[in-house]
Amino acid sequence: MGDGLTLVVLLGPTGVGKTELSLQLAEQLGSPIISADSRQIYKELPIGTAAPTAAEQARVKHYFVGELSLNDYFSAGRFEEEAIALIAQLHQTQSTILMCGGSMMYIDAVCKGIDTLPDIDAELRANLWAQFEAEGLEPIRQQLKLLDPDFYRQVDIKNHKRVIHAVEICLQTGVPYSTLRTNSHKKRPFKIIKIGLTRDREDLYNRINQRVDTMMENGLLEEVKAVSNLRQLNALNTVGYKELFRYLDGEWTLDFAVEKIKQNTRIYSRKQMTWFKRDGEIQWVQASLGNLFYYLK
Repeated sequence: MGDGLTLVVLLGPTGVGKTELSLQLAEQLGSPIISADSRQIYKELPIGTAAPTAAEQARVKHYFVGELSLNDYFSAGRFEEEAIALIAQLHQTQSTILMCGGSMMYIDAVCKGIDTLPDIDAELRANLWAQFEAEGLEPIRQQLKLLDPDFYRQVDIKNHKRVIHAVEICLQTGVPYSTLRTNSHKKRPFKIIKIGLTRDREDLYNRINQRVDTMMENGLLEEVKAVSNLRQLNALNTVGYKELFRYLDGEWTLDFAVEKIKQNTRIYSRKQMTWFKRDGEIQWVQASLGNLFYYLK
């Protein structure tokens, strides 16, 4: 891999097999694993986020897994700040560090940097999400159009998370969100090698379907029940949880909810690939350890 400090980023869509390969690669490199997964950081969600098990964490030290509670605020901006500091600390004793995950914004935050934005007041966030649940997205869209017409023209107005977040920023800061976005690419003091794992679509979809079945067998429904009183939190507006909330509310049968989890996970995997394919720095390989080491030479 050459001289100097290096960050290896192992990424790919959900269900592609990142966890096992990251463990094997980390053991070969003698590196801990920095998790770039926006949901695995919450300790209440180990099953639905496919977080590394206790046995897997005993094999390799993991960071940003099960460290926070759902009521704790976390963001891509905070992840950038904390992960960069951690990488600097780890690079003092080892030249190569491994980061692994599928959360696109978190990976970009470390590799490219994101604009510094303020933390959102918890009450403000709760109120907006409550409005979304009660009235739908249209009133919040209109609010964004008034507060920041420039960003309104750019954003996918069907993407409720981005619309709501933009309104949060506008209300929190008192200025248009678009004025705070510079999209500058930050220079990092280490080399970055990005390796994307891929599989044939049929294989990936079969793995996703099987993983959802395994999650259900491992107690996903009980996990969802345990956090159902916190469903207004953005962290739970997530595939696997939002479908089972509808089952718990009597809207869907359990079988239908499980099928929707599989379907929505497959849709999410396509969204991940669409995002990742825009990044020409990613070297795509079929998921195997041998393939990984070829690209790390």
